[in-house]
Amino acid sequence: MSYAVARDSFVSTVQWIGSALGAGFVDGGVHPRFGTRNFILPLSGGTFVEVVTTLDHPAADRAPFGQAVARRAAEGGGWLGWVVSVDDMAPVEARLGRTSSEGHRVRPDGFDLRWRQIGLLELMEDPQLPYFLQWLVPDEQRPCADPRTSTTIHGVSIAGDAASIAEFLGEPADHPLDQIDVTWVEDEEPGLVSVEFATARGPVTI
Repeated sequence: MSYAVARDSFVSTVQWIGSALGAGFVDGGVHPRFGTRNFILPLSGGTFVEVVTTLDHPAADRAPFGQAVARRAAEGGGWLGWVVSVDDMAPVEARLGRTSSEGHRVRPDGFDLRWRQIGLLELMEDPQLPYFLQWLVPDEQRPCADPRTSTTIHGVSIAGDAASIAEFLGEPADHPLDQIDVTWVEDEEPGLVSVEFATARGPVTI
């Protein structure tokens, strides 16, 4: 799950969400090709939350991810979208009719985290849709490999259409969201409206 904010509220948002979820974020580093940077919170269940903002860098104006983050921040900040991890990007590339782009960020520990991603153009046109990511590093180096909390994602509210998302995913409408509760919201702008987390202190909705 990706949460985008303006630069001047980046640190305070990281602190607020970390406090709500019962664990501190870690510095994810800079995305030089996208003109962005993030902090991440690895959760239980193989998922993580990122808080992302743009850098004062030309890449933020050129790269689709930088553009998407900047636009969400300009709207006041909030959930940018949700991300689906895949083991093989080729079927997604074939379905969307183009190749994925490579991304990387150098973590504060010096490790160069690399992946491929696709779907940001569709997300910008229709914010209910996810984008796709394929990690190019071993499992133990992925952001979700070392949970910092027992908190899990319990459910999401999405303003959108289940059939449209299923078609975009190339999957049945109940997958890959079959492990969490999905509430479909009407009469709102399309997109990820809220995420419900199961924490040690009870449910928390952001």
